[in-house]
Formats: sequence, structure tokens, C-alpha cells
Amino acid sequence: MLKKSLFHQFRRSSVRMFALLFAIALSTSLVLSACSPSNDTAVTPTQSTSSSASPKTSPATEAPKVRIGFQKAATVLFSLKGKASLENALKPSGGSVTWTEFTAGLPLVEALNVGAIDLGYVGEAPPIFAQAAAGSTVRYVAYDPWSPEGEAIVVQKDSPIKTIADLKGKKLAVQKGSNSHYLAVSAVTSAGLQISDVEFSFVKPADARAAFEQKNVDAWSIWDPYLAAIESDSDARIITSGKGLAPNRGYYLASQAFIEKNPETLKLVLKEIKKESDYVKKNPTETAKLLSPALGIDAAVLEKAEKRRDHDTLPITAEVITKQQEIADTFEKLKLIPKSIKVKEAVWDWK
Repeated sequence: MLKKSLFHQFRRSSVRMFALLFAIALSTSLVLSACSPSNDTAVTPTQSTSSSASPKTSPATEAPKVRIGFQKAATVLFSLKGKASLENALKPSGGSVTWTEFTAGLPLVEALNVGAIDLGYVGEAPPIFAQAAAGSTVRYVAYDPWSPEGEAIVVQKDSPIKTIADLKGKKLAVQKGSNSHYLAVSAVTSAGLQISDVEFSFVKPADARAAFEQKNVDAWSIWDPYLAAIESDSDARIITSGKGLAPNRGYYLASQAFIEKNPETLKLVLKEIKKESDYVKKNPTETAKLLSPALGIDAAVLEKAEKRRDHDTLPITAEVITKQQEIADTFEKLKLIPKSIKVKEAVWDWK
């Protein structure tokens, strides 16, 4: 009986040992499989795969995929997206476009800097913040004239604030790192005030509007179409626009990796943007009607914003670089960026 009992114990122990060894072997196999090189391409949220069993194309012939970041102020890109013009232009080569909307320029350039998108459109301040970040690969590839009338500092219609100097000791809402951030800085210093004389409240446009309407802030530095909307809905009063204070240009930016890998695709994209810029510039009423449903803003408000701004897609000039450098130097002096930068170093040279 003892021998039989020992046999059963040994048999049970052997089974347990075999199971343990099998589990270890299986785990090891799975780990090695996961770590081994694979011919499959990982799928990210902004990518799609084809069910075709045809051989994969080589990097040299791979169909161009363009990931574009945009925001509500990017009228031309919104219009281009709505018409699917870029998709049609890329179709012959099998290319595709992915669109991602951002609330403001700063998060857009951050996405560009980490490789989440390939190209984007922002105001004058965000690319400066991007370049000041360590290892930045964001590059200027074109600019849009915009207009200094397309951004302003507004107050309530019954506010006692009449001039910029009256902002001393007051709370001013602004999106940090935006074109209107520079307008606010430029306006305050031009009035002989120190930046510390005004309480800056850094909030996103939607939150800033709520704070403005509830009178939790005294003033708001903002750009179109938000500016046109608050003028229309709340009879907000402009105490200064960007005229004489900020150029309020827009910039088309791309990652260095995308430029180097897809220079011809980038040229095609900019060509299509140029076409749409020309159309939008000549047709503000039609553009406003097209964008109204997508933006959730009344067409009349959008038309007002469109009529006070310019549109184009132009190569970066020495004059543009000089003005951007002035903005960068101002931000560095105020310790808004961690180090001094040379804007010219971030401009892509097409020659």
C-alpha cells in the first residue's frame, strides 16, 4: 500500500511538473515571437490597413499618407477638407489624408513635434514655442498673410476699461502660446505697463468665452472666428486689434522627417492649399456658408471674420523671418520660452 501511495504521489508530482514546464515553454515561445521581427505593419488610430493580399510596396514606392492637424481658425484647411480636394489630388498615387482637429496651435505643434501629425497650420507664436523645445523637428514651410484685424482684445460693452492702460490690475484671458498671446504681450508693453501689472489667465477659447460672459475675467485676447462670434453674440467691445501691434500671420509647418521623406508630396499638398487659399479669398460668402455647419458658427459671423483677413500660401521671406525673430526675442526676454532661438534655423530651405 505504501508503494502504491508513493507511486500515485510521484505520478501527480510528475503531472504537475510537466504542466509547469509546458507553461514556461509556452510563455517563452510567446515572448520570443512578440520580440521577433515581423512583416506586419502596426496599426495606429490614424492608420488603416488594406485587406488585399498583394505584396507590400517598398519604401521608395509607398503611397503617400499625409496626417494634417488643423483648428477652427484654419479656414482654408477646413474648406479643403470639406471638398476632399486634397484626397482627390493624391488619389492617382494611392495616397490618403488623415485630418485631426486641435483646440489651439500649441497642442498642434506638440503633436507635430512628437510625430503624431505631418503638417499643420498655426498662428505666429506656437512655432516659436515648438522650436524652443529640446530636439524640435518642426519646420516652417509656408506662411499665410492673415490680418492684424483678425485678432483683438475685447471687454464687456459696459466695462469701464477703455484703453490698454486700463488693464492694470485686471484679469486678461488668453490661450497660452497662441498668436493672441503675443498680441496681449505686445499691447500691454506698448501701453507702458509691465507684464506683471496684468493678471494673465491662460485658458482655452471655449473656457475663456464662458469666463468672459460670466465676467470672471475683465478682458479677452482672442482671434477669429471666436472674435467675430463674441462680438455678435455679446456685443463685446474691442479696445485694440492687432493693427500696429502684431502681424497675426499664419504658418504652415511640417516635420523634418516628413519633408525629407516626402518632398514631392509636400509640394503637391502646398499646391492644393494655394488653390484653396485663392478660392476662399475671392469667395468669403460661399466659404462662410460651407463652413457654418462644420464649425457650428452662424454664416454671417464667419463671413465677417473672412472679410477682415487675407489668405495665401507663400514662401517664407527674410522679412517674415525677421518679424518672427522679434516675437521669439520678446518671449525669451519675458521667460515665456526656456532659451533663445534663431527662427531661421527652423525654416525649411527649398533650394
